[in-house]
Amino acid sequence: MPRFALKIEYHGAPFVGWQRQPDLPSVQGAIEAALARLDKREHTISAAGRTDAGVHAMAQVAHCEMPEGWTAFRLSEALNFHLKPNPIAIVDCAEVPSDFHARFSAMERRYLFRILTRRAPATHQAGLVWQVKHDLDVDLMQQGANALIGRHDFTTFRSTICQADSPVKTLDHLQVFQVQTQQGVEVHFDVRARSFLHNQVRSFVGTLERVGAGSWKPEAVSKALSARNRAACGPVSPPQGLYLVGVGYPDDPFA
Repeated sequence: MPRFALKIEYHGAPFVGWQRQPDLPSVQGAIEAALARLDKREHTISAAGRTDAGVHAMAQVAHCEMPEGWTAFRLSEALNFHLKPNPIAIVDCAEVPSDFHARFSAMERRYLFRILTRRAPATHQAGLVWQVKHDLDVDLMQQGANALIGRHDFTTFRSTICQADSPVKTLDHLQVFQVQTQQGVEVHFDVRARSFLHNQVRSFVGTLERVGAGSWKPEAVSKALSARNRAACGPVSPPQGLYLVGVGYPDDPFA
């Protein structure tokens, strides 16, 4: 059957995460249920990344197979109709070769994390950012972040329930910068790698927030990394500021 790549946007708050779980709302489960409305059989889709509960996506990628006769445009329109009222949207769809795999063909995952720094409660951005009530020094945070870039044993920044075979990963990019918005100053983290460990990005952000707040020195991040001990990690940030914003492939299916 023809294979289609789906570019998916979702608000993570109502879901237990991407991965289907019995009797619990998941992004994967909602999309598979919508596919079953279009083609009455059991559907199993694969995604580039399994986001956790409360984590959002602007450009998650998954693939599915549908019978002959479906076009990419018709499939995306039909899925969006049947996904209502879930906060999930198929923002692009493309027919791909049969050997395309949303997870195993991916060469890069890119995440964005947003921290809002203001004392007044967030209103329009509630549930979309991690709010802290103090200023953050982005220069110090970047100094700490620089120690994490490259190939390392990331045991310190790995969840204890992580199922990856090895804690060794290569972090290609971690940039910390400040953005002025109408709602206040946000600190953004642009994080890129081929793959990530469970809770790795949130562990980075929670630790670097302590550096920006002045509780940790930048060099403490390097020491925590070298410890290869989960207990050396700083606090893990909450999920609502995290977004999967891009997945890179050798041939972009949506180009």
